[in-house]
Amino acid sequence: MIQFGTGGWRAVIGEGFTRDNIERVAAALARRMVREGCADRGICVGYDRRFLSREACIWFSQVLAGEGVRVLFVNLNCPTPQIMFAVKHLELPYGAMVTASHNPAVYNGIKLFTLGGRDATEDFTRPIQDEANALDPAGIRRSTFEAALSEGKIVFTDPRDVYLDSILAQIRTDAIRARHPRVVLDPMFGVSLSGLQTILYTCRCDVDVINDRHDAFFGRHLPAPTPATLVDLQQAVLEHHAVVGIATDGDADRLGIVDENGRYVSANEVLVLLYYYLLAFRGWKGAAVRNIATTHLLDRVAEAYGQQCIEVPVGFKHISAGMEAHDAIIGGESSGGLTVRGHIYGKDGLYAASLLLEMLCVTGKPMSELIQDLYSRFGETHMAEYDWALTPESKSLINEKIMVRKELPELPLPVEKVSFMDGCKLYLRGGWVIIRFSGTEPRVRIFAEAETREGAEDLVKAAAAHAGLPFPPVI
Repeated sequence: MIQFGTGGWRAVIGEGFTRDNIERVAAALARRMVREGCADRGICVGYDRRFLSREACIWFSQVLAGEGVRVLFVNLNCPTPQIMFAVKHLELPYGAMVTASHNPAVYNGIKLFTLGGRDATEDFTRPIQDEANALDPAGIRRSTFEAALSEGKIVFTDPRDVYLDSILAQIRTDAIRARHPRVVLDPMFGVSLSGLQTILYTCRCDVDVINDRHDAFFGRHLPAPTPATLVDLQQAVLEHHAVVGIATDGDADRLGIVDENGRYVSANEVLVLLYYYLLAFRGWKGAAVRNIATTHLLDRVAEAYGQQCIEVPVGFKHISAGMEAHDAIIGGESSGGLTVRGHIYGKDGLYAASLLLEMLCVTGKPMSELIQDLYSRFGETHMAEYDWALTPESKSLINEKIMVRKELPELPLPVEKVSFMDGCKLYLRGGWVIIRFSGTEPRVRIFAEAETREGAEDLVKAAAAHAGLPFPPVI
């Protein structure tokens, strides 16, 4: 069955991600556009470097065209945020990207975007999902790609230049050019290479690149920027004496950073640093938005500047909605996705990398010093996060115990508040811990934050024991 989660529809290739299911999703979307009277306005579609992505995008587009929808087809693999930007810039009703983002290489999927370049909400994807699952493939109308091209039902488009120019227009390129920083870029075998190289060279950076070839297996690593996957980048930063190492995930909507000492900088630290920079150095005013599993250090920075920090469920569509509702200046999550007011409402690794490089050059301080300054002013926090693969039976048992019967774990810190907004989150005196199911994979995740790393680990350990999970997880 087709099932949309927090980041679109994702499934194992050949198991759930099949041509029949791809065409079902396309037909359900196309028929909705016809009913809404916006089929002629069109949809922008793109794809990443995953196995079958281009073919899947062609199958998807053939059905859209066959069902009467005009398709703007980006004919080169590209970042997800580029498609979101195109939807916004061209004022299109919808967009679609064939990608499974940071999921393992055996996955692929489709993300849908709505007017303004926003991640589609559950109110939109649930009816698409239900209609797609009910469709008989025999009743789906298809055109051939070549015929649709010749008839103008599919049109090639390339929004790359206007997208990159928009990022450059929002960044202080003069400050970066004045310092000529050396940067190591790790696209993690994904789609950020040409875009980030263009931005960095325009800013007169010296650039060294690793992991840039096309590899559908992502070097046999998870295409997500984590301490475990960025070992090559850490070493390259030291070898090239770079000021920073920049990595992006498979579809370039998430960012990973390594400092000048080869130390992995957490996504939480990046998010808080950039919010502090916008407030203290750019003089912006406004709230921050974070998901329920992201650092509360962001709240401390907001409070120090008389601003709010808004908490929302996991899923960037909730961050986007929170930013719009509160006119926030930044929104982000602990997995490396963030966006800033004035750009797109979705996460963008290229924009985030550009802003971070501006921060380094404007402040004139190395990343390690900026982080220490942040902790000196606002206090130090540490996070621990682990995840476990689940069977349907084990997921059901955990859900029954925690989400239905609401049985809470015994923790080493006093509980002040409990939330079931998205999973089970316990707010503690001196930290917090959350147990929640992944919205994109059959896994359960436990996040915790405390004043020390050991304290955060103890919280995860206690929550895992309560859920009947081994600690550490068995790989």
